[in-house]
Amino acid sequence: MSNAEHHEGTRRDFLYYATAGAGAVATGAAVWPLVDQMNPSADVLALSSIRVDVSGLPEGTQLTVKWLGKPVFIRRRTPAEVEDARSVDVSDLIDPIARNANIDGAAAATDENRALDDTGEWLVQMGVCTHLGCVPLNDAGDYTLEGNVGGWFCPCHGSHYDTSGRIRRGPAPENLPVPPAEFVDETTILLG
Repeated sequence: MSNAEHHEGTRRDFLYYATAGAGAVATGAAVWPLVDQMNPSADVLALSSIRVDVSGLPEGTQLTVKWLGKPVFIRRRTPAEVEDARSVDVSDLIDPIARNANIDGAAAATDENRALDDTGEWLVQMGVCTHLGCVPLNDAGDYTLEGNVGGWFCPCHGSHYDTSGRIRRGPAPENLPVPPAEFVDETTILLG
């Protein structure tokens, strides 16, 4: 084999590798925008967690916020609402599971397993009826206390939720779900 033939072989190898490398870079450049467009947009990422100031929420009232495109009910319950919710026997419930994203998925639907704090004063739950996705009315239905305080009612198909957001009557199959939430300080709740 002459020097010229050996030199021609390495140039051919170089051209082959250079062409393959350029093709790989071109393919990556063409495919990357397609893959990148599947990532969540900046506005979606910004909404994946929100902070809610509850310092001005009086006892016995509710604040509704939008999180991930859905309503979330944040209720500051009265002692009577907490007492009523904690007096319910879990065996009387349609859905005996807490549906709380903050604890074990199979936990019982006691009020203690649904409330955000140990005292039970704060209740945070998704404001979407588990039957067909309607938004229930607060302080309404058969499970409100005297003076129409507490409880939720979905007028579309007649689902009644008690003062802990548990389904008590109607076609809804599950309790109102409790989203990931925690107090980050005394007056701010972090959703997500």
